[in-house]
Amino acid sequence: MSENTKICPTCGTRIPATATRCPVCGTAFTAGEGTPQLKPGRFPEVTLSLPLALAMLAFFVALGAGMVYFALSQMNRIAEPTPIPSATPSPSPTLTPTPVTPTPTFTPLPSPTPFIYEVKAGDTCSSIALAFGISVRSLVLLNNLPAACDTLFVGQKLLIPQPTPTPSPQPTGTLSPAEATKQACDRVIYEVKENDTLSSIALNYGVPMDAIRRYNGLVGDQVFFGQKLIIPLCERNPTPGPTPTPTPPPPYPAPSLLLPVDGAVFTLADEAVVLQWASVGELRDNEAYAVTVEDVTADRGRKLVAYVTDTKYIVPNDFRPTESKPHVFRWWVVTVRQTGTDENGNPIWTPAGARSESRTFAWVGVAPAATPTPSP
Repeated sequence: MSENTKICPTCGTRIPATATRCPVCGTAFTAGEGTPQLKPGRFPEVTLSLPLALAMLAFFVALGAGMVYFALSQMNRIAEPTPIPSATPSPSPTLTPTPVTPTPTFTPLPSPTPFIYEVKAGDTCSSIALAFGISVRSLVLLNNLPAACDTLFVGQKLLIPQPTPTPSPQPTGTLSPAEATKQACDRVIYEVKENDTLSSIALNYGVPMDAIRRYNGLVGDQVFFGQKLIIPLCERNPTPGPTPTPTPPPPYPAPSLLLPVDGAVFTLADEAVVLQWASVGELRDNEAYAVTVEDVTADRGRKLVAYVTDTKYIVPNDFRPTESKPHVFRWWVVTVRQTGTDENGNPIWTPAGARSESRTFAWVGVAPAATPTPSP
């Protein structure tokens, strides 16, 4: 293999032995020699293949970029890029069209035109109103008639108003209390007789005059012969019955005695003996406290009973002992209620609660004699 090739002395490329020029560097060979023959006046030419040239170009570009990066990093001039947040698209609001409410146009209703009626013999305001289904008040107001409506004459022209239509109520399962009462009301038609008055008719049927006026649309108390009236029997006054017997209140507890203490002693130095006890509650108009004081030392046993609404009682001085020896008195209290009067007009009292405990006190000293009052 080496006998058929030779090496270029310039670039070292192995070429055929018969080649006169190196295909890589272009060196010319003399015949029979392996050394190149350089042309005078020219430098040796270096020929590179295309892949090798691209590889060398890429190497030098990368080397230059690395050197620039290194130099900048040494000068602290490389800044990290700040991440920019991606903008979130906001949803566009959807406009909802607002419906325009049409303004209602008020259309006035035509007023009903009254028609003319000619008064005939025997006609009254009530009979005319009843015949046309209107109220007497509307007839009086439309024709400027007096409130009593007692000036009608035969041939008189009256304006009759059209009855105002009443809208029918919506059907309901149950009637209202007012409608149920009106529906259940028992009524009769009464024709006014001669010499009848509204008060006599009301008294005869036991119905208030206001109820008769209200049911017939009357503006006064005048009624006329032959007039037909509606008598609402359901408006009758209640029939008086026996007066119910009031239930007596529950009995009161026993009063608690306060003063004087049990066994207290009083002398002439004491101006008065005051007995006190605790209240059992608010008494009624016909109730009181019954205070009983008795002299247990006296031979015949003197005793007094007083009725008071206060919670204290002053023993009168004339109840003092009439002898020098001390006397012992016993006292107690009980709540009472008046249940009537006797033949002399005095109240009759009955116990309304439990009796208190009994206490005693002693009284020493004779009551002073009463000073006689000089006669004029």
